[in-house]
Amino acid sequence: MTAADPHHGHDHHDHHGHGHHAHDDDRGGHGHEGHGHEHGHGPVAVRGARVAGWWHHARHVVTPHSHDTADKVDSAMEASRDGVRALWISLVVLGVTAGLQAAVVVVSQSVALLGDTLHNVADALTAVPLGIAFVLGRRLATRRYTYGFGRAEDLAGLFVVGCIAASSVLAAYEAVQRLRHPADVRHLGFVAAAAVIGFLGNEIVARYRIGVGRRIGSAALVADGLHARTDGFTSLAVLAGAGGVAIGWRWADPVVGLLITAAILVVLKDAAREVYRRLMDAVDPALVDQVEATLRATPQVRGIGEVRLRWIGHQLRAECQIAVADTATIVQAHAIAHDAEHRLIHTVPRLTAAAVHAEPDGPDRARHHEPVAAHR
Repeated sequence: MTAADPHHGHDHHDHHGHGHHAHDDDRGGHGHEGHGHEHGHGPVAVRGARVAGWWHHARHVVTPHSHDTADKVDSAMEASRDGVRALWISLVVLGVTAGLQAAVVVVSQSVALLGDTLHNVADALTAVPLGIAFVLGRRLATRRYTYGFGRAEDLAGLFVVGCIAASSVLAAYEAVQRLRHPADVRHLGFVAAAAVIGFLGNEIVARYRIGVGRRIGSAALVADGLHARTDGFTSLAVLAGAGGVAIGWRWADPVVGLLITAAILVVLKDAAREVYRRLMDAVDPALVDQVEATLRATPQVRGIGEVRLRWIGHQLRAECQIAVADTATIVQAHAIAHDAEHRLIHTVPRLTAAAVHAEPDGPDRARHHEPVAAHR
């Protein structure tokens, strides 16, 4: 588009001042691609689009909301605070659990329980890099880090995956050592009670971390919750081993430990896949369908081009192309793109910004892409 051609409505609109929650209505996605979706162009269709637009704005007059950048920052800060709170609570719960188990280790001399206690201490300490990542993610974007520092969460997720892998190696090593060098365990009742405490403490932390992580969109916190669950499995291994020792099966503890190691590896695979997908900018295809459905439902949008989504920490960003009438002015194209972005932020959970590019529809549509077509 040139200054001499004001009717061709190209507009690359990226409005960053939203921090809204999703509406209660659910627009289903259909996953269609391409640019061929068109609305009717008759007088009735035009009047219907105008009425829909007036109703959309009227709803927000009745239910006011702010477009200030501060509101978007407040929403992100609240999610970060929720994440940090979850980590601190987890640290306290696991610290108490490890302390109780350590006391039993002293009186029972149980090597298996010692390993479980060390696992719980390691799991509690993973809260430190995650907490640093959440605090770092609050920093505003700079000219070097133009998308901000949300990716620190994903780097912390790698550390968590490493801790899960180390836990599996340690569990396997302890089990093999016990098979090679059987040892007597004293005060089996206390050992069993400590194992139950270990399982309950880890499961409580796992459920809490996973729940908060999924709510705020943090893959790293979800992975850390899965890590806590693996340590809960280790506690069950201690319990089963204590039961076996009680009936004279000295090999029960190490054998069950090897089985739990296999279970930890399964959890490791799930956590690694989650973090890998986040680092590779993977998103749930249902989110793409939802974005496309929302764009199609926007008045005066005549087609949809590329739709791209990416997670930055626990926030979602979108880049979209829409087609508008080739007779639209720059101001009109800008208003349509603004309306489309506004609807996206209200509809798609955790979406905090969308860059909506409007381009003219019509028979010459391909010609407008010629200057950059060779660079794509």
